[in-house]
Amino acid sequence: MSPRQPGPARPATALSAALRTEQALLTRLYERLDAAREQARTALAAVLSAGRAGGSRQAVVEREVSAAEHSRRLARLSAVEHGLCFGRIDETGGRSHSIGRTGLRGADGEIVLTDWRAPAARPFYTATAGDPGPLARRRHLHTRDRTVVGVDDEVFDLERLGEGDRRGLVGEAALMAALRRGRTGRMGEVVATIQTEQDRVIRSGLAGALVVHGGPGTGKTVAALHRAAYLLYTHREVLARRGVLVVGPNTLFSRYIAQVLPSLGETDVVVATLGELYPGVRATAADSPAAAAVKGDARMAAVVAAAVRDRQRLPAGNLEVSIPVRTSIRGGVEVVVEEMTISASRAACAAARERARGSGLPHNAARRLFALDVLTALAADQAARLDELAALPPEEAAELDALLAAAGGEGGDEGGEAADPEEAAEDLRYARKALWTYPAVREAVEGLWPYLTPERLVGEFLADPAAIASAAPQLSPAERAALARPYGAPWTPGDVPLLDEAAELLGSDGTAERAARAAEAERRRQEAAYAQGVLEFTGLVESGLVETRLVEAGSLAGRHHDRGPETTTAQRAAADRTWAYGHVIVDEAQELSAMAWRTVMRRVPARSLTVVGDLAQTGSAAGARSWGQMLDPYVEGRWREERLTVNYRTPAPIMELAAGVLAAVAPGQEAPESVREGGAPPRAVRLDASGAAQERGGLAGLSALVEAELAAIRAELAGPDPAEAAQASEGRLAVIVPDARHAEVDALFPHDAADVLDRPVAVLTPAAAKGLEFDAVVVVEPAEILSRGPMGGRDLYVALTRATRRLAVAHTGPLPETLSRLMAP
Repeated sequence: MSPRQPGPARPATALSAALRTEQALLTRLYERLDAAREQARTALAAVLSAGRAGGSRQAVVEREVSAAEHSRRLARLSAVEHGLCFGRIDETGGRSHSIGRTGLRGADGEIVLTDWRAPAARPFYTATAGDPGPLARRRHLHTRDRTVVGVDDEVFDLERLGEGDRRGLVGEAALMAALRRGRTGRMGEVVATIQTEQDRVIRSGLAGALVVHGGPGTGKTVAALHRAAYLLYTHREVLARRGVLVVGPNTLFSRYIAQVLPSLGETDVVVATLGELYPGVRATAADSPAAAAVKGDARMAAVVAAAVRDRQRLPAGNLEVSIPVRTSIRGGVEVVVEEMTISASRAACAAARERARGSGLPHNAARRLFALDVLTALAADQAARLDELAALPPEEAAELDALLAAAGGEGGDEGGEAADPEEAAEDLRYARKALWTYPAVREAVEGLWPYLTPERLVGEFLADPAAIASAAPQLSPAERAALARPYGAPWTPGDVPLLDEAAELLGSDGTAERAARAAEAERRRQEAAYAQGVLEFTGLVESGLVETRLVEAGSLAGRHHDRGPETTTAQRAAADRTWAYGHVIVDEAQELSAMAWRTVMRRVPARSLTVVGDLAQTGSAAGARSWGQMLDPYVEGRWREERLTVNYRTPAPIMELAAGVLAAVAPGQEAPESVREGGAPPRAVRLDASGAAQERGGLAGLSALVEAELAAIRAELAGPDPAEAAQASEGRLAVIVPDARHAEVDALFPHDAADVLDRPVAVLTPAAAKGLEFDAVVVVEPAEILSRGPMGGRDLYVALTRATRRLAVAHTGPLPETLSRLMAP
């Protein structure tokens, strides 16, 4: 039996009655939501108020944990304000469940709203005409704010519905209704239209890596985001503590999906691009295809490691040090200390370097060992030179012999009195500490083994052709040339994996951490001193009770110290490069290079991932050719693939055109099958390329074409139903252009909103449009997009598949052969 029973049209009273019934239920649900929010708010206020009363350390920790939990609950309840309830399922036995973005209980403790992730809600997504499970009917609700504005029923077992229910059937399947709605510049809340194959993805297990492979319009991103919410719901204890990371292809895409997870009641999620994965760096500049390919190559891990080793130098080495260091005749390092020239031999420096390298510590941590050994050699030489300048009494000569012995030098005459080893060690510590106070000594160590930040290492390395040649002999001359860039140039997403790799190899010497701890201790001391002064001024403590005063002063300072707002799991994770996430979702994953995968995998040591992508849309020269190529080095044998094959969004005529392009540029890839027949056929429009047109920007007629397409979309969205007319202004159009023409075309259209996704007309490159959808798309100069490079054909495939209603191709020259079926009027 078909899930839809067209039959005669129902009278308006059936819809009115359904709307009244559902509105009454929705009102009660919002009353419960408001009550739950107030309860959480009151509980949070009580915990924070109790925190002012001090208490034991255990009590303070318990209060902080309780406050964090109440804060998270309040945030989740606040995030589901819109679209609280979106459906209901009626089982054949008469039982019903209202389905929503979170779960709610009534005053009696009974469930009044079932969380969409709960097992009881699963039939809402999985029921089909052939396999309805326990369902007789599925009802979809459409709401605006707190008002029900539409109802759609799908019937699976008409005979088991009561007469009243049969008379009250209204609307149509939610999926087709959703397809008719206009784009709003943000991803639609499609939790109510998830199909069976998507549900299989969403409820897949947490362990291992799941690859969700699907072409344009298959809903793979929607499924992945709902999977994140489902995993946070079913594995709350693990994932709420560690958080979930969503890696998107660009900042536009991140903003596009930014509200999806909060709308599902989840806030412990970090959404970032690859260029934002390194805290403190926001990489937005673009690499050339050649540079992107080299930076993304797995060989760059060894290149970065070699670049670090090259900065661990010896006097008179093969590379000049950044800070001039005098070298002695023996090839050692010389420094002047209080008009005395002292030195450490090259052999001593080499031994110090080998010991530091052999420690297995990162560069900056091993620097301390290197510095200590060089200081020891300098101290020994200083002692020897002092001995040459003055005749020492026997007892001082013995101390000098002990110092030289501790430094690995030769002792004095045989038969001399041995010095106390503890005193000798103390003398050595003092000598090294004294030497470190001299700038010349610190500069010498810095020149040989500098303290490096990842930004300094990578920035200086890429700006120095000699350093590149030394660290990367395995690269070809052309590849080394592609790496070179000026010092201080803006960071690109391709630089971020290099920075991350460098951070792993460099580590920290602990200086910043020790300074922070010292500053914190000093701050607390000053606060306690101030608080003690307050107590003495107020006379609350008698002057003789010193210990009591100190304790109370510290307590007073602690109670009134404002540590600022509590940070969420997501905020702490985003600021910490070494944070280990409980789960990572990578969207448009085919774009990630081998080096980018190293960056991602460091953030998920448990290797729990959802990898979302389409190999047919790979646009990066360093991107994936196969999933095994990227994943096997990390999760060989522990990754599985789910394929989404149905395109719900792109009309069939547009998809047929795009499939022809794909067959020509990537014969081994298959386009998804569109279920949307009909619609306006794609068309080509030849623009004026005359001299006068060139003076006006070279694309005369483009503005008029865009206005015509936008007007057609808005007229279509308005339709014959007045209730849909309000959606007409939501129509969105994208103009997708070659990279070189972006600024030129963007200047043709008004910027009436700061965010490009909030503009009626968004001008984007193919890379920026990846993952986005628009009602209408105008692709400009497809031949130029196609000629960008080896991946140009895939870029064109991406551009053609962004439209959900109308597609126009604007060109001034001949159309590419792959678009020959389009005939310009």
